[in-house]
This record gives sequence, C-alpha cells and structure tokens, in this order.
Amino acid sequence: IAGGEAITTGGSRCSLGFNVSVNGVAHALTAGHCTNISASWSIGTRTGTSFPNNDYGIIRHSNPAAADGRVYLYNGSYQDITTAGNAFVGQAVQRSGSTTGLRSGSVTGLNATVNYGSSGIVYGMIQTNVCAQPGDSGGSLFAGSTALGLTSGGSGNCRTGGTTFYQPVTEALSAYGATVL
Repeated sequence: IAGGEAITTGGSRCSLGFNVSVNGVAHALTAGHCTNISASWSIGTRTGTSFPNNDYGIIRHSNPAAADGRVYLYNGSYQDITTAGNAFVGQAVQRSGSTTGLRSGSVTGLNATVNYGSSGIVYGMIQTNVCAQPGDSGGSLFAGSTALGLTSGGSGNCRTGGTTFYQPVTEALSAYGATVL
C-alpha cells in the first residue's frame, strides 16, 4: 500500500499519508483525527495519535512488506518519495487521497490555525488551494519526491474548488523519530 491509498477501520475510511521507518520498523503516517477513531486499522495497529492541536497519527504495519515508499498517482503510476521537507508559499504541490485521487495546486499560506469547531483547533498548518473531500483525510501532500504534509481538512470540494489544510510532515516525523521509506 502506497501513500494516498485507502485505509479503513470499522465503517470509516481515511487515506495513508506516507510510509515511514521507526527504528527499522515499517509504519504509516496519516491524520490524527483518523487515528483517534480506532487503534485497529486495515493495515495494522495505531501506535500514536495527536489531535487536536496537531493532526497526525502513526500506524505500525502488520505486514511490513506491504509498506511502499511511494505515493499512488491514481493513473496506474507512482511517485517515489525520497525525502521530507518544509513547504513554502507559492510552491506547486500535489495531493493524493482515496476519495478524489490526485489533485494539484499551490501553497497559499503557512502556520495557519484552523478551528474545526467541536473537534478542536489545530495549529501550524500548511494552507493550499488544492481541493479535498471526506475520505482524503490523512493523504499525501508532496512536491516531486519530497513529502510535505498530511491532509487535515478544509472547505469546498473538487467540483467547485476549495481551501485545504495539511499537517506538516516534518513535525510528525520528528515526533515519532521516523524517516520516510
């Protein structure tokens, strides 16, 4: 399973962000509002979650051989992810998610604060003009071979466009002592 593909628990579906290594063990990063739902996922067991304030979580793969260090582009091909980095305003980016596939746009802001109402507030988010819809949560935000963020949420949809927010992946990697596969 690669970044952007569906992961499920019970009746809920999110998207895998990036497969990572923690001390040589395969894990997957996704959104914390996803990993808050359950400890047991289609790909393995949650080992960490942070939401609100942040929006990241980590799942240990039950089948480490299934962890693919790429992002699925929803056209039969993949983008290899070799590093993680910090987004910058104006940067051209792509997002992969299990509801709307691959979408493109650009970074429009950094260090955004997002109020999800009763779910809570998240800080330090990347803001873009890339559309997303429910189920894309947790999916990959990247630029070429560089991992940038995990889909958190936003407004609008992929018919009319929208504004979306992403948890910077460098913060999640640091929190879990992880590196991209």
